[in-house]
Amino acid sequence: MSLPLSKLPPLDLVRGFVAVGRRMSITAAAADLHLTQSAVSRQIRALEAHLGVTLLERGFRSVAFTSEGARLFRLADPWLTQLGELAGQWRAPDRRTPVTITTTIGVASLWLLPRLGDFQAAHPAIDVRVAADNRVLDIERDEVDIAIRYSPREAAPEGALWLFGEAVAPVAHPSLGIARLDAASLAGQVLLEFDDPTRPWLQWSDWLAAHRLDRVQPRGMLRFNQYDQVVHAALAGHGVALGRLALIQPLLADERLMAVGDTWPDAARHAYWMIRAVRPRSAEVDTVARWLASQARATAHAPA
Repeated sequence: MSLPLSKLPPLDLVRGFVAVGRRMSITAAAADLHLTQSAVSRQIRALEAHLGVTLLERGFRSVAFTSEGARLFRLADPWLTQLGELAGQWRAPDRRTPVTITTTIGVASLWLLPRLGDFQAAHPAIDVRVAADNRVLDIERDEVDIAIRYSPREAAPEGALWLFGEAVAPVAHPSLGIARLDAASLAGQVLLEFDDPTRPWLQWSDWLAAHRLDRVQPRGMLRFNQYDQVVHAALAGHGVALGRLALIQPLLADERLMAVGDTWPDAARHAYWMIRAVRPRSAEVDTVARWLASQARATAHAPA
């Protein structure tokens, strides 16, 4: 059962505690709050008395969190940050609210960011914020307007818009001189791998086994925990990567990378989807969503 509002600690006391926690100094927090050091000290003691726990260990010119203090700071600091951002928006009504798009780091780096320049040129009055994160953010809680998600069709949430499908094939920089990855060429190459066991279609073992190349020993293997790093390593000529063709389409078109093997069918059941917040935070969300859909159509219809 939640505590009655009348029992919650006053906001001024929590603000003083967070100010101290951010600087780990009562003196610095007092300067930030335009208060005296003794006033901030009284706020902390009043908060401790209200909660019935010790929040800070005081030393000679130093403070440190107790375990209870650390728990409170982890909760209160982001909450006050969000409150401050909201108050800032209301105090500046002419300030433009950006349209927030979230997607994975790889999709943001390889597919979204290279296209945003064209969007900004066509829509200079619309601000876009990209929240690149491999975690699945909560659209409503994290104030996201549009999410680009990656999943099989059966796992796509209701109302999700299909953007484009997944296709994966070996790719390499032309400088490596590989026409096709076979037993002869594989032995002299380094393989670049996305180190994520939850996406086996982006790892080499299954592709090599399906093409009867699993007994051929490559010259080496480099593994990366972000997919865009795999692509950048391929662009630098460091080895052969399993390329997500939709994401690297411009690189293939410019022949900065070349497909050197067959498309891997196991990836085809996955696709990229657009999900929108139930309540958009600005009228510009529709414009951004239409633009994303048009970019996706161009991606889906481009030759692999």
